Amino acid sequence: MTKITWLGHATFELQFASGDVLLLDPWITGQPKYPKGHKMERVDAVAFSHGHFDHVADVIPVAEKFAPKHVVGIVEVAGFFEKKGVKNTVGMNKGGSVDLGFVKLTMTHALHTSSMQDGDNVVYGGEAAGFLMTLPDGRRAYFAGDTSIFSEMALIAEIYRPELAFLPIGGFYTMDPVEAAYAARLLKVKSVIPMHYGTFPALVGKPKELEQHLKDDGIKVWELQPGTPVTW
Repeated sequence: MTKITWLGHATFELQFASGDVLLLDPWITGQPKYPKGHKMERVDAVAFSHGHFDHVADVIPVAEKFAPKHVVGIVEVAGFFEKKGVKNTVGMNKGGSVDLGFVKLTMTHALHTSSMQDGDNVVYGGEAAGFLMTLPDGRRAYFAGDTSIFSEMALIAEIYRPELAFLPIGGFYTMDPVEAAYAARLLKVKSVIPMHYGTFPALVGKPKELEQHLKDDGIKVWELQPGTPVTW
């Protein structure tokens, strides 16, 4: 049993049966949808999909406060944070896996860009990625990060058989609801949690649109409310 709490945008707090907490794509400070009054009690691991500020803005503050055992991301971004003093970084790459004990992360492809702002300089952030999460009970979930649709999602379905997908739907920077519906079909998942919508004016995609596009496919659209945990 896993408790999933959406913290707005692409930020999720996942608490596993062991009690361990994985924080995905932490953007807390100044994030419009971050639930007011929400307090994290522990963070055992952090994973980020790419280097854009709306996915890594709070990696350093979270690392300083909670001292997570693992801070996982693509090697260029992990190296950037290591130089900034973040400890226990795990710089990996697509196709690789790391077992955190309470969940196994496999880095997958994503179609997007990646960079970090360092003062007045823009630093190369490798490529954007996603994560396939394998739970101790064998269930799998796919966190797409920022991406458009790509045909290799069918291979993710064939190899890993995820039951749940976290998919961006906002459009403009990522997939919109139409592409996300096609992605859900390629992935052959049972449920989709929409993310990356409504935080910027350009991100106009809505969960109800995705639901409309998937109404004949038997795929559940699981619209979460920021700060309200659900159990998977």
